[in-house]
Amino acid sequence: MIVFPNAKINLGLNVTAKRNDGFHNIETVFYPVNLCDILEIVKSQNAASMLFNSGIIINDDTNNNLCIKALSLMKKDFPIPEVDIFLHKNIPFGAGLGGGSADAANVLTVLNEMFNLNISDEKLLQYAAELGSDCAFFIKNKPQLASGRGEVLTDINVDLSGYYLVLIKPDLFVATAYAYANIKPQQPEIKVSEIIAKPVEEWKYFLKNDFENVIFEKFPQIKMIKETLYSRGAIYASMSGSGSSVYGIFNNAVDTSDFEKDYFVFTERFTNGKSVKF
Repeated sequence: MIVFPNAKINLGLNVTAKRNDGFHNIETVFYPVNLCDILEIVKSQNAASMLFNSGIIINDDTNNNLCIKALSLMKKDFPIPEVDIFLHKNIPFGAGLGGGSADAANVLTVLNEMFNLNISDEKLLQYAAELGSDCAFFIKNKPQLASGRGEVLTDINVDLSGYYLVLIKPDLFVATAYAYANIKPQQPEIKVSEIIAKPVEEWKYFLKNDFENVIFEKFPQIKMIKETLYSRGAIYASMSGSGSSVYGIFNNAVDTSDFEKDYFVFTERFTNGKSVKF
C-alpha cells in the first residue's frame, strides 16, 4: 500500500510555558501543505521488519526512526506480521515541517487499513501522541489549532484557498532541542486563534513565531530569507516551527528561480483548504 505523507507549516507559534514533564506548552495552527514523502508498506518475506530509505537519506540508527517506532507501538497491541517499509524522503528534516511525524502517522493509518485492525481515529490519535508532539495532527491532516505539547487539537476555520506559498529551506539544520532550550516562554498578548480570524493581510502585524528571535540570532541567513520574501511581495512570511524553513504567502505566483540555485524551494497554490503544485 502506497501513501504520500505531507508536510505542515505553522501559522503562528507561541511558547507559553514550560511543563513539569520537561516539555513546553505551545499555541499554534498546523496547516497541511502538499510537499510529500512517498511511503509504501508491504508484507515482508524476511524474519524481521525492515526500513528502506531513498531520496533524502536519513543518517541515523533505524531503530530511532519514527516509522519503526510506530510499527513497534502497533505490534505491542496487535498481531501484525513482519513488513517492509519503503520510505522515499522529499520533505527535508531539521526544517520545522513535521516530515518524520507525518511518516509515522501514515504508518499507523496504513497498518490499520492493511490488516483490518478497526482502530478508531481517537485511538490512532493516542498512538500518534506517544510518538511525537505534532504527530497527532497528521491523523486528521486538516487545519487544526494545537495546544498542550502540540497534541491537543481543535478544528479551526482557516482556509488559504487562492493564495500562493513559497517555502524555502536553507542548508541549515536547526535542532528542536536547541530552540526550546534557549526560548523564554511567555503568554501572548493576543491568542493565535484570534489573530487567524483576521484577514491574512493583517497577520504580519500580529502573528508571531516565538522561536524566530532565538534562531535568527544564531542563523542570520534564515532571517534574511524572511526579509527577502517580504521584499518580493509576501503578504505574510514566517519561519515554520523551530526552523530552518521559512515560507511566504503571496497573492500571485512568484518566480523563485534565483532561490533555487542556493536553497531547497517548494511552491504551491492553495485550493479548498488544501494545496496543489503550481
